[in-house]
Amino acid sequence: MKIMSKIWTGSLAIALAIGLNSCYYDQVLPAPPPDFSDSPVLFSADIQPIFNANCTTSGCHSGNISPNLLSANSYNNLKNGNYLNTTTPESSVLYLWMTGKKSLPMPPAGPNAENNAKVLAWIKQGALNN
Repeated sequence: MKIMSKIWTGSLAIALAIGLNSCYYDQVLPAPPPDFSDSPVLFSADIQPIFNANCTTSGCHSGNISPNLLSANSYNNLKNGNYLNTTTPESSVLYLWMTGKKSLPMPPAGPNAENNAKVLAWIKQGALNN
């Protein structure tokens, strides 16, 4: 009887330790990406500024590496270079690169949830040159 009591107490202590270790109330979950689906996302006002701030200033996509994302060339290069897929926007090459699902994320500083959400919303809205 004494052995059973010790086994029961030990099992209860192990279960309690496992249970307490599995609670992580102090962890903060990342905020979900913003939703831009309810408002129009404009290429000239919303998307090109992302390229200007992150892609062309480093010298990478300003003519040295495809696609050229300088203001005068970016839309045509993205559209004609098959970087956009309005049928399945999540599989667009541009979006895959920006999220790091194609290879290293672009920009090299890492994915930006807000910029990625804007680009995805723009593609879902038809990837217009507006």
